[in-house]
Amino acid sequence: MKIGLACDLKEAVSLNQDSPEDALEEYDSVETVEIIKSALEAAGQTVIMLGGGREFLNSILLKDIDIVFNIAEGRGSYRSREAQVPSVLEMLDIPYSGSDPLCLAICLDKPLTKKLVAQAGVPTPRWQTIEDKRELAEIDWHDFLFPAIVKPAHEGSSKGVRSTSLVNNPEQVRDTVSRLLECYRQPVMVEEFIDGDEVTVGMVGNQPPKVIGIMRVLPRKNEGHFLYSLEVKRDWQRLVDYECPARLNGESAKKIIASSLKAFDILGCRDFARLDFRVGADGVPYFIEINPLPGLGTYSDLVIMAKKMGWTHEGLIEAVFNTALKRYPQCVCV
Repeated sequence: MKIGLACDLKEAVSLNQDSPEDALEEYDSVETVEIIKSALEAAGQTVIMLGGGREFLNSILLKDIDIVFNIAEGRGSYRSREAQVPSVLEMLDIPYSGSDPLCLAICLDKPLTKKLVAQAGVPTPRWQTIEDKRELAEIDWHDFLFPAIVKPAHEGSSKGVRSTSLVNNPEQVRDTVSRLLECYRQPVMVEEFIDGDEVTVGMVGNQPPKVIGIMRVLPRKNEGHFLYSLEVKRDWQRLVDYECPARLNGESAKKIIASSLKAFDILGCRDFARLDFRVGADGVPYFIEINPLPGLGTYSDLVIMAKKMGWTHEGLIEAVFNTALKRYPQCVCV
């Protein structure tokens, strides 16, 4: 079987002088792509590199591909950028792994995702979305609960979530929101901070998916409110410990699993996903966000979690691919 590997390498994405410092955070390294390629080849497949952006467009039209293993994050700062590659593949009627364009576009829009999940009965922290500075000046923050997290509304991989993103009053909100609006050129979300355990959940499969692990992110230094910021993720080996399986009380763990399954279903995810929660002092897990296109690099939370649960890195990649393959019986016969 000939598998096309769609990916956006950091080295292949050009930036301009106005790009934020973390503009390449979601894109993959050569090392990650090579691990995925090797895992698929070890399973007996032929892997053809497709790249991303214009390179992907040229490659997919010229090369004979049976199915695409998609890890492409898309180009630009559009809220639907993760849907770019799947949309082209659907237009060309080419099978692919992972969620469809609608799911990917919805889930990258954090406020929209929270609305849908909240309507389904999954607890999520209160939030406010700001489109521009004019709107920011009109909001009365005195009834909003502080501290709060300020972050871009349409980003992943903690882009824009820094140690300075935790704010304690309306003045800090205005300063931080103004900076993010100018830097990321997209809406900004202000979200109530849940002071409790940071928990991430990994899922693989369909109808229903399997929860492969629940992992707590534990700071090595107790210095007040813990924020799983970009600075922490870039230095995770020194700053945090990962506890998996997570030592949570049984009721909280049950609620996390139930909420994860519900969110995966109502958002239309496929094949794999990673979800983030914060567990409040009352033991209630609050949904933060979902990533239906989680990273598969050695440093990615999903991979770290899977390995702590006894999986191999290669085994996780193969499981995601085999899950996708079940949706395309025509490919099994190739």
